[in-house]
Amino acid sequence: MPGKQPNLFAFNDVNALTPALRAYVIACQNTGLTRHGVFKVAVSGGSLPKTLAQALLAEPKSEDDVVQFDKWEIFFADERAVPLDHEDSNYALVKKELLDKIPASAGQPIVHAIDPQHLDDTQELADQYEKVLVGSFAKGDSVKLPIFDLLLLGSGPDGHTCSLFPGHPLLRETDAWVAPIDDSPKPPPKRITLTLPVVTHAVRIAFVATGAGKKEIMKEIFEAGNGLPCALVNEAAGDRCSWFTDNAAVEGVQFPRRGFL
Repeated sequence: MPGKQPNLFAFNDVNALTPALRAYVIACQNTGLTRHGVFKVAVSGGSLPKTLAQALLAEPKSEDDVVQFDKWEIFFADERAVPLDHEDSNYALVKKELLDKIPASAGQPIVHAIDPQHLDDTQELADQYEKVLVGSFAKGDSVKLPIFDLLLLGSGPDGHTCSLFPGHPLLRETDAWVAPIDDSPKPPPKRITLTLPVVTHAVRIAFVATGAGKKEIMKEIFEAGNGLPCALVNEAAGDRCSWFTDNAAVEGVQFPRRGFL
């Protein structure tokens, strides 16, 4: 690891976790706004959007506790090569759980969905989405990697994150920002994903993992590593990476917990 370990924050349950996740996201938002007047965040699918919505749509507790959605630029850490209204679409999931519920008074974020014209060609789908990133992050400059203010990710029961799967050749991709995958071990098989260097270069990375079904893979990620995608992120990002879990997900995991301030 780069000298420092990831932060593991464990809470009694999701209801205790979400206020901390909200505070963390708002701190990342405010840092991004200070740096460049916009908050650039990438989100994944799975169970994350529901937990994220619970955190972000809560009533503000103070004048500092404000989610400035109108300053957000939302990207997708990975996406399935399906229409935007399909039940497997991460965009559709985030729209249903979060975007459609943002009150008008909060303003609306800019949301970068995939271009559904290219669903039949995952390489073209990935190339077009990478152009969207170039347009936002490079703006005429030559940039080796985009630097997101925050990545909000989940962990699969096999230790995958985004659409980066254990042992897959895509883990070795170093040039592309966005890559296609046609043989995802989890359906649907055709997807695009941010590559590992893009994930690990974010200013901050937050994983959300809850439920007793996660404890075996959490043990492997934090104790053994074994080249699992989530472990690779931990190793590359160190304390820029934070895990928000419930106690059930980390029961028996031998790794120091941190108190969330």
